[in-house]
Amino acid sequence: MTIKCKVKSIEPLASNTYQILLHPETPVAFKAGQYLMVEMGEKDKRPFSIASSPCRHEGELELHIGAAEHNAYALEVVEAMKQALQDGSDINIDAPHGDAWVKEESERPLLLIAGGTGFSYVRSILDHCISRNKSNEIYLYWGAKDDSQLYAKAELLAIAEEHSNVHFIPVVEDAQADWQGKVGNVLQAVESDFESLADYDIYIAGRFEMAGAAREQFTQNKEASSANMYADAYAFI
Repeated sequence: MTIKCKVKSIEPLASNTYQILLHPETPVAFKAGQYLMVEMGEKDKRPFSIASSPCRHEGELELHIGAAEHNAYALEVVEAMKQALQDGSDINIDAPHGDAWVKEESERPLLLIAGGTGFSYVRSILDHCISRNKSNEIYLYWGAKDDSQLYAKAELLAIAEEHSNVHFIPVVEDAQADWQGKVGNVLQAVESDFESLADYDIYIAGRFEMAGAAREQFTQNKEASSANMYADAYAFI
């Protein structure tokens, strides 16, 4: 369903990464982990995870868009958003979409894995679980090129400090001398930390290749069940 939105704000989160708040003219009912499509043309709809959670979004939809110069697909959307903010025009979205939302009835522990701005997907799920006072153990692994791209690190450390069932594990490829977290590939970090993933619900957001590799590695090496692995990518690969 096409819905008109006003762009409420655009704020930088990290280098070439933006937080965009949209105010839809009619409320959008969605589940934690779903995405929306930004309509750039009649046959040009571009998907972005909804970073806000359905229980605490106050009518607004939050996006985190990584738009480096080489990524025209996302950069063109950010430029359209900036133009709409400037002149007060509408942005059309199609929402909600996706089947990889959080399974609220499950009492299994959650493993949330994000690469880059895929964090927006797991952020919605994490916030929703916290707001619902779910007691499941939640492990959030966030992989990025370097520490500067982990734009919500302080927020996540505070959440983990406040909620004993939440565990945040940041992973960077390029570490500075004072880096205290894990270094390398985020999937390898998960593999090294868990003996078995048989009992986990696993939610993944990142490049399609990453989601595909996770399904292959975790089912073959860590006893994960593909039926309990969720990612938007799995609808296409």
